Amino acid sequence: QVQLVESGGGLVQAGGSLRLSCAASGRPFSNYGMGWFRQAPGMEREFVATVSWSGGTKYYADSVKGRFTISRDNAKNTVYLQMTSLKPEDTAIYYCAATGLRVGAWNGGQYDYWGQGTQVTVSS
Repeated sequence: QVQLVESGGGLVQAGGSLRLSCAASGRPFSNYGMGWFRQAPGMEREFVATVSWSGGTKYYADSVKGRFTISRDNAKNTVYLQMTSLKPEDTAIYYCAATGLRVGAWNGGQYDYWGQGTQVTVSS
């Protein structure tokens, strides 16, 4: 089992920045690719970003490319999502997730463990 706990969400004005963190415990963190997903009210969950076990490979949704950066620190068992130039449409609950696919994945169905989520609200 892997336990994931997100933090860092909050209320921010459009154009602002936030950094989300996701602390992992349980099985060795470096065994897993990690991802961030989000779900806005009334919408389906969508992929945001993923990072491979080493941090060397990263993929982003087109909607966040150039604004968000995913990274990980295996020594701290933590994955991050740095969000800049935030827009009201970024408002959602953000979830981190772990997949046994060490290269990472964009499909939520390929993730084995999920955190409880952290709310991000961007005001206009």
